[in-house]
Amino acid sequence: MAEEAKKLAAYAAVDNHVQNNQVVGVGSGSTIVYAVDRLAERVRQEKLNIVCVPTSFQARQLILQHGLTLSDLDRHPELDVAIDGADEVDAELTLIKGGGKDSKALGQQWKKGVPIEVIPMAYVPVSRAIAKRFGGEANLRMAVSKAGPVVTDNSNFILDWKFERAENWKEVNTAIKMIPGVVETGLFVGMAERAYFGMEDGTVQVRDPSVN
Repeated sequence: MAEEAKKLAAYAAVDNHVQNNQVVGVGSGSTIVYAVDRLAERVRQEKLNIVCVPTSFQARQLILQHGLTLSDLDRHPELDVAIDGADEVDAELTLIKGGGKDSKALGQQWKKGVPIEVIPMAYVPVSRAIAKRFGGEANLRMAVSKAGPVVTDNSNFILDWKFERAENWKEVNTAIKMIPGVVETGLFVGMAERAYFGMEDGTVQVRDPSVN
């Protein structure tokens, strides 16, 4: 059921936003597999001229496997559209990236926390700084099929910050990024323009950011 819902949402995003002669950013995760399937289908059927820029090694492999045109941010620094999956989405379209939960406030559904990419030598002080300043706890993400921590595509570590309450995410995101040793966070604030939710009844719900 969940996989069919992901597929519906991914197809809707590709069908509604991808047009001929675009540079398309391709994200990572389980939903993106379906988005790239649909993208390749449309490129073949409609003879579209599309250039794909991946955000990760997984996305790069998907693009190559489907025979789509692969590029990078050096050659195409500006994207026309970017499609990615999210773990949780709130009313303002603030996202936690890192299974696609719909919430009024972050943390209601997604319980694994906010991923924070850190340089390896800094993970202990960063973890302590986050817990001291914002509460909760930030734990080093450990690998499943190998001993030791998860290592990102950029050879960094990931802290999963389990926060205790809803925050002003824009301020918190900026503050975390200012901690020495932090590379990036899994918070996407003010970046998403539209979210698609595959529903159990086979429909797709569309959400735009709420207007304050």
